[in-house]
Parts: sequence; C-alpha cells; structure tokens
Amino acid sequence: MNMYDLITRKKRGGALTNEEISALIAGYVAGKIPDYQMSALLMAIYFRGMTTAETAALTQAMAASGDRIDLSAIPGKKIDKHSTGGVGDKTTLIVSPIVAACGCCAPKMSGRGLGHTGGTIDKLESIPGFRTDLSAEEFCAIVRTCGLSLIGQAGTLARADKLLYALRDVTATVDSIPLIASSIMSKKLACGADAVLLDVKVGSGAFMKTPEDAYALAETMVAISQEANFPTAALITRMDEPLGCAVGNSLEVAEAVSVLRGTGPDDLRTVALSLAAEMLHLAGMGTRAACRARAAQAIADGTAFDALVRMTAAQGGDTAVLLDPARFPQARASRTVCAPTSGCLAHLDAETVGRAAVLLGAGRAAKGDAIDHAAGILLRRKCGGHITAGEPLATLYAADETLLDAGAERFSSAIEITDAPPPPSPLIYGTVDAEGRHDG
Repeated sequence: MNMYDLITRKKRGGALTNEEISALIAGYVAGKIPDYQMSALLMAIYFRGMTTAETAALTQAMAASGDRIDLSAIPGKKIDKHSTGGVGDKTTLIVSPIVAACGCCAPKMSGRGLGHTGGTIDKLESIPGFRTDLSAEEFCAIVRTCGLSLIGQAGTLARADKLLYALRDVTATVDSIPLIASSIMSKKLACGADAVLLDVKVGSGAFMKTPEDAYALAETMVAISQEANFPTAALITRMDEPLGCAVGNSLEVAEAVSVLRGTGPDDLRTVALSLAAEMLHLAGMGTRAACRARAAQAIADGTAFDALVRMTAAQGGDTAVLLDPARFPQARASRTVCAPTSGCLAHLDAETVGRAAVLLGAGRAAKGDAIDHAAGILLRRKCGGHITAGEPLATLYAADETLLDAGAERFSSAIEITDAPPPPSPLIYGTVDAEGRHDG
C-alpha cells in the first residue's frame, strides 16, 4: 500500500477498497503512517466524500482497531442509544431506565461535555459517589442485574477513532458526514449492543444546522449499519433552543428525575418517550404506538424511576439526591435574567445558552477543565409565548458573582424578542430506518 497513491486517488474522486482502508487504519494506529499523510487523506475525504461502501469499511476498520465489549452472556436484547449532542439534552437519564423497566437491557458508554454541549458522564458524576469508571466485568454485571448501566467511554475501544478525531479537530475536517458517521458508528459497533438508536439533533445548538444535513447524516449511519448487519434507526430532533428547562449537571439530573416521576417539561418528556418507544421497537417489542404506550406506563407506574435508583446504588451513587433533588449541593450565587422588552420570545439560541453555562462553570472549554456540578441555568420561559418587560426568563447559578456577570451577559445575547410569534417548527422531524424516511 502506498499512501501517496491513495491520497492522489481520493483527491481525484476515486474510491478506496476495503483492503486499502483496513491497511491504512492499521498502519496509522501502529504509527507507520505519519500525521501529515493522514491529514492530507482526511482533507481529500472532506472535499470528495466517500461512498457508502467506503464509509462502512472505514467504520469496520476503526471498530476493529481496539478492544470490543462482549455482552453476549447477558440475556435479552441489548439496545444502545447515541445523541449527536445538544444543550440540556439529558434524555439518556430518562430513556435508559424506561427501556430497562420495559424488559430490555440498556448498556451505554457516554462521553463528557466539551464546548457548548453537555456530557452524560458529567451529569452522572454530579450524583455524589456515582462511579462511571467501571471495568468491563462490573459493567456487564450491573447490566445483568439492573437492566442498564451508564459508564464512561473506555480508551481501548476504537483506538483509531480517538487518534483520527484529534487530527480532524486540528485540520478543520470535523464536519464531514462520512467521517462523523464512521466515528459514531465505530464506537457503537465496538460496544457490543444488538442495535442502536441515534438521536440526530438539528438546529442552532446542534452540529447539523439544517434538516437536510441531519437527514443525510442519519441516512449515512443507517446505511453503514446495514452493511454491518447492525439494526439501527435514527430520530431527527430539534435543537434550536435547549431541551427542557435545565442546563447544567445536577440541574439536569433533577429535571430528568422529574420526568421519570411523571412531571417535567413537555418537550423533554415528548422527546424522551419517542426515543424510548423507538428503542423498544428496534428490540422487536411491538409497533411504535404500542411501544410508546409501554414506555409511558413505565413512568406512570414508577418502574422507570426505580430502575434509575437501582443503577445509581449499584454504581456507588447517593440515591438520596434522586429521592429529593433539593439535597444536591447548591450553587453559592444566583441571578435572575429578565426580559428587556415586551413581545414574543421568538428565539433562545441553544448554542449561546450552552456557552453561557460554560462561563458559569457548568461546562469546559478545554478537555481537562474542571466543572462545577451545581452551576447552570434554569429557564423560566420557553420560546413562542408572549412576555412582558421585566418578566423572569432564567435563573443563573454559579460559584461567585464574577462568573454570573459573564454568564448573564452571554445569556442575554441568546434572547430574541419580536412583535409576532415565530413560525412553528417540529420538535421531531422524522425517523430514518432501513426502510427509509418516515415523518415525525
């Protein structure tokens, strides 16, 4: 294999063979291919794209570049979930317990937040004592006994993805659909589940800004999964404003608990039930309508909340904060941001709100930054309704007044107030599965 020839062929729009892709990934992980040549290939892929067969081969090679988790000893269907990232997206904390309460297993490896998007592991670690660094044996044992376990991503899985993502991050090649799709799906293949549901976010706070781009990414990942004989479906969900009302780690856990206990914001509950229903449908547990009814019943009868409590106890977490979220450690300082004028709250930019939360201490700008689990934002109003000047829009929480100053200034720039209400946009655009697109 000659990397110069491969770069040249891809630069001219040609396709690489399965064998070539497998060899170049193996060579890069082994240190035999230098960064400058892999960077050139990534840029050629960015501009020329990849066929479905190439993307599937890249995914398989990346999945094979590290360890795999074997969940075959756990009885029943194991259904994974992945979100492409957003602001206030705490659905995993709701959906996984629902799925477990309905008789499926929901093993999941999650990541930490970076930039304006939050991470499930950071949210879980706001629960005092909660362990996310389990061994593979501990992970499997908890899935077997509780029906679910949520842990951090192991560095030994899909080694090539970790190396390539770091390179993409510094060569402006992150936003390439084949590279995004292979990155996500290689980790899903390595995690050992029987199927995966993808929550592809679209909007100002998401990576994919338009519905068509979100559908294209979803269709690519579903096509990859068909090549790998790995059942996959995707929901396309809106991320123009934060999902729910809470942005920040312990605040989001408390809001997830509220949904599991039968209350919580309508948009969060709707998306969570749709995701849970699709996961149960993937597991062969009935029609989408029947699965949605089953998911709703798991909330109504308390079994979903019980599943979250059992998992938390098994992973060393203090379940008292789930039973009474007021027992979470509280932020030392808070401030209310009010509407500057009267009118219709037309837009509350999700990315800007997420960046305001980072300034408050709830997120990290760089990978190693520490976070304040009590910091964040509670929205008092959502988009679409009429507001009056001076009406509270959000409460901000931080460790000190200086952080509140910065956070409040950034949050205020997210607000758009107009005379007329904005045109409606769907909360769920639709579904993509092996049969194609379906309306929301």
